[in-house]
Amino acid sequence: MTIDSSGPILVVDDDDGFRSYLVELLESAGYQTRQVSKGGDVLDAAAEEQPAAVLLDIQLPGLNGYEVCRRLRSLYADSVAIVFLSGERTESLDRTAGFLLGADDHLAKPVDGGELIARIRRLLGRTVNGGTSTDRGKLALLTPREHEVLGLLAGGYRQSDIAGKLVISPKTVATHIQHVLSKLEVRSRAQAVAVALGPGRTISDPSLDL
Repeated sequence: MTIDSSGPILVVDDDDGFRSYLVELLESAGYQTRQVSKGGDVLDAAAEEQPAAVLLDIQLPGLNGYEVCRRLRSLYADSVAIVFLSGERTESLDRTAGFLLGADDHLAKPVDGGELIARIRRLLGRTVNGGTSTDRGKLALLTPREHEVLGLLAGGYRQSDIAGKLVISPKTVATHIQHVLSKLEVRSRAQAVAVALGPGRTISDPSLDL
């Protein structure tokens, strides 16, 4: 796959609240975004400015997500990453249908913000805001325990799960998370995970060893 990662991420969902959440999450991680609420508007938006990726609900007014995906693939081949997000079409048959039409990924709603950012970074494989050296400097400020907590967050573990794995209280985990957010100068766990999973970083990196 050769994705043109210079464009924005196009968010397509008819739920205004969820669409706004995705836009805020992506922009906080350094991505440019555009948004539309109808399937029929996607191709026009893509024609105005080719997106790097499309986050696509399946159940949409007008054209459904499957048809939008088919048309995007016909027009742009593999130069645009397509990720389905759905609260209803989540069975294996639905995911298979999406992949057969050319989707790169499929996530069920409600989505975990950290996981979504990690998957977008993997698909686009690029730096945002050119800030990798700054991110590494901030990560160096974390204590070994804070690295453990951040690594588990990046691995998709929730606060209670982290407490169990590290044999500490959920309150202590919450304190560590607040310290991580402060040192990384971010406002949410999803943003912290975005820093941890920045370009060239994986959970197996020494600074994120669990």
